[in-house]
Amino acid sequence: MSPATNIMVLYTGGTIGMQASANGLAPASGFEARMSEALAQLDVPAWRFQEMSPLIDSANMTPAYWQRLRVAVIEAVDAGCDAVLILHGTDTLAYSAAAMSFQLLGLPVPVVFTGSMLPAGVPDSDAWENVSGALVALGEGLVPGVQLYFHGVLMAPTRCAKIRSFGRHPFAALQRNGGVAQAEMLPAALHYRQAKALANVGVLPLVPGIAAAQLDALIDSGIQALVLECFGSGTGPSDNPEFLASLKRAQDNGVVVVAITQCHEGGVELDVYEAGSRLRSVGVLSGGGMTREAAFGKLNALLGAGLDSTEIRRLVELDLCGELS
Repeated sequence: MSPATNIMVLYTGGTIGMQASANGLAPASGFEARMSEALAQLDVPAWRFQEMSPLIDSANMTPAYWQRLRVAVIEAVDAGCDAVLILHGTDTLAYSAAAMSFQLLGLPVPVVFTGSMLPAGVPDSDAWENVSGALVALGEGLVPGVQLYFHGVLMAPTRCAKIRSFGRHPFAALQRNGGVAQAEMLPAALHYRQAKALANVGVLPLVPGIAAAQLDALIDSGIQALVLECFGSGTGPSDNPEFLASLKRAQDNGVVVVAITQCHEGGVELDVYEAGSRLRSVGVLSGGGMTREAAFGKLNALLGAGLDSTEIRRLVELDLCGELS
């Protein structure tokens, strides 16, 4: 937890730097100068700035952009930076922070994500308090790995989500069940310096009466993995033979299916109810207490690392960076 003295700020766009355009607020260049002026009188660690390209509204974030972020972080560390601050729009910030937790496994420096709910410079904006607070936290010393900072609070991104679209506290840690064993040794392919390929991961929330045809359409779309958002502790339509057959077909086709809960609290325990154990019997894996954001990011990293199906299935149910603990 050495204090950071040379921080790289990566600016991806998002509300924090948006300015008015003919079609509403849009990402804008020139944020480095605005940031220098706003922080000039504050006691924050030394920082340098890099504007990512393109600047985006975080609603347009993609796994391909995560790859560019991973490279930018590595280049910053290789250039002597001892911490990285990523400025990001809030809509998909939890997704990106969770994904980067898996993309940067083994990174020896801390990475912090922050943003704002209102653009910098507008009345009552939270931009500068979040930026300066994150910089101060890094200057005081944080453990290596990825964290999310908002309104004075540091959060583990693999355990939190954006729960509201207004106010100064959009993010919250979800009370998910833990207790899963930690992976003793990670495959070399998951090390942050190893390039990751793009993966194709789907997400399907269960609803009452969901038809097998919807699942079939996803399987046939070419996905490599599926996050199945189940009811309660991991239950689904166990009396629907067509739906179960579709899940079995997914396994036979090499599609990794991971069950998570739709609930804000708790987690998946597939063997508690028959409606859950039948999912297990057709190859569905338990996502334990993983959030949607963590499960999506984890599967992208595991598949992108080129691991074989057996190893991916093993690692899904082991804790890699706090997503299951």
